[in-house]
Amino acid sequence: MLPEPDLALCRALAADLTDAGFWSDALRAAWGDTADTAIARGLRSPAVRALGARRDPLAVLGRLFVLGMPQPRSSVTSALPRTGVDGLARLGLAVSVDDDVIPQAIIRPQSFADDRGAGQWWIASDLDEAALGAALPEDHVLGVGGASLTLAALQLPTRAARALDVGAGCGIQALRARRDVAHVVATDVSEAALRFTRLNALLNDVPDVETRRGSLFAPVEGEQFDRVVSNPPFVITPRADGVPAYEYRDGGMQGDDLVAAFVSGVGAHLAPGGVAQLLGNWESRPGEQGIDRARAWVAASPVPLDAWVVERESLDPLSYAELWIRDGGTLAGTPEFAALVDAWLDDFSARGVTEVGFGYVLLRRPAAGRPSLHRYERLTHALDPRTALGSHYAAALAAHDRLAALDDEALAASVLVVAADVTEARHHLPGVESPSVIELRQGGGFARTITVDPGLAALVGACDGDLPVGVLVEAIASLLEVDAVELRGELLPSVRELVFAGFLRFDD
Repeated sequence: MLPEPDLALCRALAADLTDAGFWSDALRAAWGDTADTAIARGLRSPAVRALGARRDPLAVLGRLFVLGMPQPRSSVTSALPRTGVDGLARLGLAVSVDDDVIPQAIIRPQSFADDRGAGQWWIASDLDEAALGAALPEDHVLGVGGASLTLAALQLPTRAARALDVGAGCGIQALRARRDVAHVVATDVSEAALRFTRLNALLNDVPDVETRRGSLFAPVEGEQFDRVVSNPPFVITPRADGVPAYEYRDGGMQGDDLVAAFVSGVGAHLAPGGVAQLLGNWESRPGEQGIDRARAWVAASPVPLDAWVVERESLDPLSYAELWIRDGGTLAGTPEFAALVDAWLDDFSARGVTEVGFGYVLLRRPAAGRPSLHRYERLTHALDPRTALGSHYAAALAAHDRLAALDDEALAASVLVVAADVTEARHHLPGVESPSVIELRQGGGFARTITVDPGLAALVGACDGDLPVGVLVEAIASLLEVDAVELRGELLPSVRELVFAGFLRFDD
């Protein structure tokens, strides 16, 4: 386990890393895009080959901290003149053996961009399986993975006073939350994880990150927060002998009970108007879809909550088992891998699980009144990883609240404009003048494609900020030679959906 991080040494290391140009773009340029992608898959050799015999500080630190390879003491001393090898040892990041410095942790630069601009962090975590040359230990503290980046990009980019990061791990969500929140409490069952969180906060000069040890909401009993964020240990793991229970992904409960406990319990820790965001898995069983189970968890909350649940993908039991067994570093084709697959399949079979869904959960405690947002949907198409979904979430919540305050008369009196990222596609059968399908396509947000009829297409096309919706509907009804009252009754619910989804916005 890391020693308690020392502020002065963290500042010295940060200065050394800065002087060495130890940033993600520089490393990618040093070993190339192919090698950079290979590292994410646990393959070091392409990067090693690309660096060759280079002994400059960037190459030395890339091998030591990103690839987890021992480096000559003299090279490390030269690359880290302020910190030195002894300083690394005091931080618990490396040890010196004879003339070599052997890494004890990974430090990887992580670039990010949000509404406040672009930046980079250095994120320290335990050595990965490539550096260890073996499967991960159960108390492994994970670095920044795909799920971590997804959740960081989902966080609302709006100001708040207090946030809670449940299951902090290496602290990436706490660092992201501090971009918009004044004070963050980060919790985890693992003291090792909390030490990495404290180290990473100091290394990146991010103050006001408080750590507490404990499971779920136990460390914050009786407290409320404006934001709660969690990439919880949601992976469904068999409770069976011989199955590793990795702390970073396994919460020690059966099936999807951990996510259920979070969803039903988080409301008590949300201040009025507070928002919780998390990633999770849910099981589908005969006669019960996973997303409907999530709906039941929200309903079970003693504090009524707004809810927006998006299922991004689903896997059959075998595919799910193989994914997470490989994640732990067990090689496919080995007897150990086959035994673990059997344990997973037995566990799923005992509950009749037919598939496992993965997705995003947003919960909000209404500032006043009863919940009005109940949205459960499947959006499984690919998204541009550069899309700022946090901003999209914030805009959608604001649109929902504004729409909830408008009756149909007020909506008809509103002036709307088409979002700049919206395009229209019309599909015609050969030789037929009128389109058989009209689609509205969204470039940002969830990149939705919505099929619309000619009346709605005409309304959207006419929303240029000049005339109210009701006036446009009357003009379209005249052109289509249909009853204006009936057309308005048909179009206004669709207008509400298009405003929420970001295709249309209020012009003010």
